[in-house]
Amino acid sequence: MTLIGKAALAALALSPLAMTASAPASAHHSYSMFDMQRTVLLQATVTQFRWQNPHAFIRVTVPAGGQTEEWSIEMTSPNNLTQEGWTRTSLRQGDRVQLWVHPLRSGARGGSYVGVRKADGTTLGTVPQQ
Repeated sequence: MTLIGKAALAALALSPLAMTASAPASAHHSYSMFDMQRTVLLQATVTQFRWQNPHAFIRVTVPAGGQTEEWSIEMTSPNNLTQEGWTRTSLRQGDRVQLWVHPLRSGARGGSYVGVRKADGTTLGTVPQQ
């Protein structure tokens, strides 16, 4: 085998390794920041619904003692949400919703999405029976 042939064979053999090394790292993270044993119900108004990868987000305001609190709720990917019936227009700014979340362990105003009931009674995700 010639020197050029050996070099071509070596390059061919190493190309899968090069592609693996250049692949982006996974963006997924642990859900340990959320208290998955607790579920909190928020009576909320949607301020923003972000349909994006790797995770969609719902931003809401929640009445609290005559004031309002801003909450940020992390969701799964749009691909997974689509399988639950979600679309990019499922929520709109100003929508009043009941929102079930697993709260942040830190006590900060945020959580992991569990389910939502819209004002018209439509539900997405896991919500208790009325």
